[in-house]
Amino acid sequence: MRLLVVDLLAEREAFGRVGVAEIVDHFSPTDVFLWSPHTQDRLDYGFGMVVAKPVDADAIVITGSRRNVTMWERWMDDVVELIRKTTTPLYGICFGHQIIAHALGGKVERAEDDWNFVAEVFDESGDISIASFAHQEYVVDAGELDVIASADHCKIVACKHPTRPIHTVQYHPEAVSKVLDAALACGDMNHEERSAYDDRRLTTDVSIAFNL
Repeated sequence: MRLLVVDLLAEREAFGRVGVAEIVDHFSPTDVFLWSPHTQDRLDYGFGMVVAKPVDADAIVITGSRRNVTMWERWMDDVVELIRKTTTPLYGICFGHQIIAHALGGKVERAEDDWNFVAEVFDESGDISIASFAHQEYVVDAGELDVIASADHCKIVACKHPTRPIHTVQYHPEAVSKVLDAALACGDMNHEERSAYDDRRLTTDVSIAFNL
């Protein structure tokens, strides 16, 4: 199984190297390809093959990012082109969720404040899960996507495409204990920020979020 990660936190230790490793583990790929169109200054993860453009794969994951859909940058056009053209199963996390919605006719807006916490996710079946959120921008119109889950602070937190193999989530299913602890250890989070994520409450991960 070949996995292409559109790796938009490649310059960061915790949600980059450790977070991507957590995502990859749930797909159990034989080959991992890392494409980071936003930067040439990436960390050496110690796994995967860095590629300069998208390659053929059996699944694609678009990660979170420090960049913003409402503050468009030219490299984002290449990601949109991939989203619109691919027939490969496609998964989006946080920024990935937002740019997929944007590419498929939706709309993203920016809140005055950011949201960094653990919160309930209510899916269309009535089930409730607990997930980690870290975002300021959010989808207000899902475009071609069907909305399949919401949260109190954000009405569109998970989507699927009605005819294409696309599944997106606004939250970070990879933000499990080891990733959050790595963020504290490397200075991406301080103790106050880490305490906002009570990982003992989490009931989701990448496999659960995407039904892998």
